[in-house]
Formats: sequence, C-alpha cells, structure tokens
Amino acid sequence: MPEEFKLTKKEFTYRGKNMDELNHMDIREFAKLLKSNERRTALRQSDELQKFVLKCRKKTQDKKAIRTHSRHLIIVPQMVGLRIQVYSGKEFFPVQIEKEMLGHRLGEFSVTRTKVKHGAAGVGATRSSAALSVK
Repeated sequence: MPEEFKLTKKEFTYRGKNMDELNHMDIREFAKLLKSNERRTALRQSDELQKFVLKCRKKTQDKKAIRTHSRHLIIVPQMVGLRIQVYSGKEFFPVQIEKEMLGHRLGEFSVTRTKVKHGAAGVGATRSSAALSVK
C-alpha cells in the first residue's frame, strides 16, 4: 500500500490553531477566534473565566470535585481535560471537558429538561372514570 494512502490520525485544530497554540493564548486572544455572540460574552467575562480556571486548577490539585452553578461560562482551552459538575436546576451533572467543546457554554452539556414519563390516568381523568365515581 502506498505511503500516501495510509491512515493517520488528524490533529485537532480550532480555527486553524492547534491545542499547544490555544493553551498559550490569553482568554482575550482566544475570544477573537469565537463567533460574535460568544466573543462578546467571553470578552465581558474574561476576568470571571480567569478566576474560574485558577480555582479549577487549585481544586484538581487538592483532588476535590469542581461544582458550579455558572452555566453561562464559555469553555476555554485551559479547561480542557477537567471534570466539572454543572448544576441543572435539580442536581449536578458531571461534564468531562473535551477539545470539541471549545467555544460552547457549560450549560449546553448539562440537560435541564428530562423526557416526560406519563403514568396511568387517575380517578376523574377521563369521562368514563367520572361516571364510575358518581354512585
């Protein structure tokens, strides 16, 4: 088989930048690569994101769980590899941050609505059961 047809694993890039370049970027530099809405949000919350990343790194060194209610935070390259528990309104869902999640928000990976599971109809729920209850 010719060498040019051998399958090689493609290196991950985000907007033409590989992970090494992305990790060395400041949050404000990374924000320039995002789409307009996420860019504006990331620029506004750059200080908050920086504090969050530092807190996450400290907690991973202490081997504590990282829990947050901040579903609006943009995922930046410094978060890749972390396991963050994001609050869904009822419970904390563990989210493993991967390269493909860059530029998305934490809340997108913690589902707030579950599928409705209907049970059997109660007494008085249908016309036939109403007729039975009038004895």
